[in-house]
Amino acid sequence: MPLRRFCSIWLVLAPLFFSMSTRMPAQENLTPILLAVQHAPVPFTGSDGHTHLVYELWLSNFSSADATVEKVDVLADDSVLQTLDTAAVTKRLQPAGQHESTATLFKGSQSILFLHLSLPQNAPLPHQLSHRVTAHISAAPPGHQEITDTGGSVTIDQREVAVIAPPLRGDGFVSADSCCDASRHTRAALPVNGRVWVAQRYAVDWEEIDSQLRIYSGPVDKPESYTIFGKPVFAVADAIVVSATDGMPEQTPGKYPAFISPADADGDSVILDLGQQRYALYAHMQTSSIKVHRGDKVKTGQVLGLVGNSGNSVAPHLHFQLMDAPSSLASSGLPYEIDSYTVTGKSPGTEAFDEAEAKGTALAVTPFSPSLHITRGLPLDQLVISFPAH
Repeated sequence: MPLRRFCSIWLVLAPLFFSMSTRMPAQENLTPILLAVQHAPVPFTGSDGHTHLVYELWLSNFSSADATVEKVDVLADDSVLQTLDTAAVTKRLQPAGQHESTATLFKGSQSILFLHLSLPQNAPLPHQLSHRVTAHISAAPPGHQEITDTGGSVTIDQREVAVIAPPLRGDGFVSADSCCDASRHTRAALPVNGRVWVAQRYAVDWEEIDSQLRIYSGPVDKPESYTIFGKPVFAVADAIVVSATDGMPEQTPGKYPAFISPADADGDSVILDLGQQRYALYAHMQTSSIKVHRGDKVKTGQVLGLVGNSGNSVAPHLHFQLMDAPSSLASSGLPYEIDSYTVTGKSPGTEAFDEAEAKGTALAVTPFSPSLHITRGLPLDQLVISFPAH
């Protein structure tokens, strides 16, 4: 039998041989699906008062056959904290470099499972997490097509979460694409400098609706038509300016610009060093509106510039995120908690928001009565928020 043929068959049949063998130590099991966590989750309090853990589980299919992930259990001290069935996995598992999700682990490939745990207020926080994956390999021998692998152990990163002031002031701001489940930011895994980073894990695209719940009023291709355009942007803490990019052209709203390099994607932007290896990024600001320079010391509430539509942007907004390095790409996104704000309502979701933004129609906001005053919490996705005026 040719060696190539033998190796291929062995990768499929080996689970059978290992399960039957009495000569191998019991702890030496073949594990065709390898599990790993590259960035430990950092617990934080969301605007719902719950403790949230957001992270990625890497799954590698080290076999010659496709596998279907049927169930994933998130474990803490042998108890199950969360179970994802095939339908849930299908919405969260993305093959490396792809944007479409699938429950299929393709042979000889890697995929990322984007995980989000929400623990009730005052619930005990686990020290360590692990994962149990049940998968079906159709090419394996009958009776041995179901496999269960356990791994991906990770100790929770209990670093102190930054408590910051709001980056904006006023009413009607929408936390678009914020944490934690289906956000495009949370799943923005990018290969940079030889590693895969999720710098935007907790990023928010802050937009604003007017008194008639419209994101813009007037010509769709004019930045001035958008409610948020030109609003001042504020320092969220006493900090040092690490970088300040100014003079990038304003883009035409309604379409993504072509041929934007990664270096220019943030447009006019500011990165602040908040200390303790925490950095704040403000991106897509108005052309030539930046009021600070590299090396400047800024105070909380100081105006940094104005909201614009520069860089890789389809509509005027403020992209804001925290990260563990002074790079908007080669860094790991960090959670934070804004010290004080009021939630006045919630949109139906990203799809409804995108439609309202595309058509200039009113966003179907569900008002909160009474409004919710939040002290120390990360604004979750698609909330309508008022920030204090001072």
